[in-house]
Amino acid sequence: MIWLWVAVVLLVILGSLLATAEASLTRMTRVRAMAMAEDKRRNAEVLVKLEEDPPKALNPIYLAVMIAQNGSAILIAILAEHYYSSLGVALLSIGFTLLYFVLVEAMSKTFGVLHSDRMALLLAPLVYWLGRVLALPTRGLIGIANVLLPGKGLKTGPFVSEEEIRTMAEVGSSEGSIEEGERKLIHSIFEFGDTIAREVMVPRPDITAIENTDTLRDVQALVLEHGYSRVPVYKESLDEVVGMAYAKDVLKALHQGRSDMPLDDIVREAHWVPETKKAADLLPQMQKEKFHIALVYDEHGSLTGLITLEDLLEELVGEIADEYDVEEENIQPVGEAEYLVNGRLPIDELNETLQVELPDDEWDTVAGLMLNLIGDIPSEGQEVNFQGLKFRAEQVQGRRIAKVHITQLPDEERAEADVSSE
Repeated sequence: MIWLWVAVVLLVILGSLLATAEASLTRMTRVRAMAMAEDKRRNAEVLVKLEEDPPKALNPIYLAVMIAQNGSAILIAILAEHYYSSLGVALLSIGFTLLYFVLVEAMSKTFGVLHSDRMALLLAPLVYWLGRVLALPTRGLIGIANVLLPGKGLKTGPFVSEEEIRTMAEVGSSEGSIEEGERKLIHSIFEFGDTIAREVMVPRPDITAIENTDTLRDVQALVLEHGYSRVPVYKESLDEVVGMAYAKDVLKALHQGRSDMPLDDIVREAHWVPETKKAADLLPQMQKEKFHIALVYDEHGSLTGLITLEDLLEELVGEIADEYDVEEENIQPVGEAEYLVNGRLPIDELNETLQVELPDDEWDTVAGLMLNLIGDIPSEGQEVNFQGLKFRAEQVQGRRIAKVHITQLPDEERAEADVSSE
């Protein structure tokens, strides 16, 4: 009987260590483990190996925890039956279950969370050894589960989803552990991953460009007027862009007295990207290839816009204003439940401000939404109702809707499900 009691104690200790290891490793990241390895921390190299494949490290822990928990419970039942009656067995089993929860589940896991770095390093060899010993039975049991579970089973996958991280950011912000700016940056990072060039670019009608037959003085005047450091150069039309004129190249040539130099002689190669290119892919490409501006083309090869490094960074950190930027609010309240918005305002920003759910799959901007609802270029003052909002074309420039007046309709008018225009 003494050896059975010793076995119970050892199993409880093992369960505590494994619970601590599980909690600390779950909070550990591969980047953090690599940083500790660079600092020559003891067992850090083993920890890095574990973080390279978290499921491979944690699944054996789960199996070992089950063995320790159920094994100790079985031994306690055997001991209780030896010493006590049936009532004693039930009472001792209940008491042991509560004690096991306090010692292993509550105390050990809390300790692992509070001292995640230290405990992850300390217990990394134990987890690594368990992973090797229990690798075969773990894979076999998971394989059986995948056979029994309808579908293909779970081969690999994240332990924390995007939605969970967003929720943690919200909770952390409300509790004060995460600052408001950090919360917004976390959300911006996830949204940045889903953003494409078409949603960020300056549209074609707003591009400032110059023809290749113009002089260097013309480029200088354009640069001084708008404050741009790079200007697209085209031949006859924007569909034939021949390159980019850099302000520093123009100013250098003028300083050297070569004002009669043909513009084509200083034009640099232009970088082109499709409008469906992910912003998260374009940013590192710009960093690697060292260019700050790219021209955007559609599926037919026509120029549709222009995108800069600043445009991409603003998607992450918000607007970056310089001395040349003219401050203009994209959404201006003009009355009770009434707003004057820029036609280029993204649909998702309008949704966030007005707390509505306008579809943004087919349209990127408010102007695009209104054009599609009306089916033609509206005249100034033309209105259309959609999902409880009244859109009025406040300012139309050629084929563009520059300003839109939006009114949130009362509840009785929102009941109209059909789109109506006038």
